[in-house]
Amino acid sequence: MLRSICFRTNVLGLMASLSILAGFGARSAMAQCSMLCPIGAEALVAAPDRSDADRQTDVRRQPAKMLDFTGIKTGMKVLDMEANAGYSTELLARAVGPDGIVYAQDPAAIIERFVKDKFDIRAQKPAMKNVVHVIRDFGDPIPPDVSGLDLITFFYAYHDVTYMPVDRAEMNRKMFAALKPGGYLVIADHSAKPGDGTSVAKTLHRIEESTLRQEIEAAGFKLAAEGDFLHSPQDPRDVPVFKPQIPVDEFVLKYQKPL
Repeated sequence: MLRSICFRTNVLGLMASLSILAGFGARSAMAQCSMLCPIGAEALVAAPDRSDADRQTDVRRQPAKMLDFTGIKTGMKVLDMEANAGYSTELLARAVGPDGIVYAQDPAAIIERFVKDKFDIRAQKPAMKNVVHVIRDFGDPIPPDVSGLDLITFFYAYHDVTYMPVDRAEMNRKMFAALKPGGYLVIADHSAKPGDGTSVAKTLHRIEESTLRQEIEAAGFKLAAEGDFLHSPQDPRDVPVFKPQIPVDEFVLKYQKPL
């Protein structure tokens, strides 16, 4: 009888131990996934606390496809160049989660002229708790204590920099230096016609893709992928991008800092 009781006790103890180990394994896997697994972009975009204004912008920007293209994951350290009112910044902040951080860069002149208090209002949202607003010029966009970035995004603003008094080569070198080896720069902009270069950047707010590629690659970046989800072949690319009659042709490029 005693041996029977001991046997049952040992079996129950073994089962309990296995259960604990299984639970630990599951928690460990979940923890690992929270650091390594890609985010469900559709779920992030569908979050019920996002604003109606942002949802209207989604129609044009296709943020779920963009997030998937960047390869963003929880826990990442990200720089969002020219955050402006923070539309993309908020999405990036949701994607990296509470263990990640997003540095939202804006020059003081951009804030004064275009942003005003829009970013500060957005910054009050819980989703923005892991965002640091970095007020720095394009020529020196990254704080000296920030390095080892996993990702830099530069959405629809590189063309603006071309008509500002900015040393773009230096800006690109500093972005390159701030990324960790293997880190990515994802850049999107409005397409200009072949031969336009940067000449229509201020009037049409477009830039020729080949021109942008040359400047970025001169800093050492290597092209890793091209996104075609914002291409619009019917766009004549000879009119301003604001309030277009047809969808604007836009290119999306993913560059990597070599390992």
